[in-house]
Amino acid sequence: MSDQERLAGYVEVWWRAVDDFTGLLEKLPEEDWSRPTDLAGWDVRAVVAHVAHLEKVLATGVEEHAEVGEPAHVTGMMGLYTEIGPANRRTASPDELIMEIREAATARHTALLADPPTDAAAKPERVFAGVPWSWETLLRNRPLDVWMHEQDVRRAVDRPGGMDSPAAQHTADYLLESMGFVLAKRVGAPAGTTLLMDVEGSAPQAFGVDEQGRGRRLDTVPAEPTVTLRTDRETFLLLVGGRRPAAAEAVVVEGDRALGEQVLARMATTP
Repeated sequence: MSDQERLAGYVEVWWRAVDDFTGLLEKLPEEDWSRPTDLAGWDVRAVVAHVAHLEKVLATGVEEHAEVGEPAHVTGMMGLYTEIGPANRRTASPDELIMEIREAATARHTALLADPPTDAAAKPERVFAGVPWSWETLLRNRPLDVWMHEQDVRRAVDRPGGMDSPAAQHTADYLLESMGFVLAKRVGAPAGTTLLMDVEGSAPQAFGVDEQGRGRRLDTVPAEPTVTLRTDRETFLLLVGGRRPAAAEAVVVEGDRALGEQVLARMATTP
């Protein structure tokens, strides 16, 4: 598959994720927009405003600014940046936020179809917060971000769904790739340690720690991994997204249980 074909695939998954997200938002009554989410300090409105902010910046190339103070739930510079969208949209109505997302995404989708990126390693002209991302990273991350926030809203308003969408598959498979890093760097497992991740809906993936202490995906599944974690897609994404701890019965740990518990405790790799 060429770079252009792969990048076009990401664009299509993102476009469908935006449609799913805004379709959900259109069904919400006014009172749902103030419900708290799993993201500290953010209600449904703040989550939607954040998505609107990023899509607007990517569509226009114009950065926004706001005085956001020092919120207790923010831990870094990127966290402060993500407060700009909610701060600038506190008085926006639900319909205005939904329309802003749709208009920005439509403009960007049209532009990406008219002039599709062809080099995954090249730098896009428009990014947000000055992140030094390539086309590959930017376009691969957008469906993940939109879909994760759709799920934040769904949990907040008790409207489960969307676990079988293209964006759900994309997000699960993408975040599974982080498990080598978790095993080697977050947990600090010694060389030779192996981990098998068996997440419902995705192909089982094995990871190992090499002699240099780096985590990497293994081409074949070991006959007896050091530890195996088996779970459903939603539980995996709650853990890797740092949203909620897993219920005791939601993850089956086989092999080195202590190591498995360490992996579970350090899985969160995305906000």
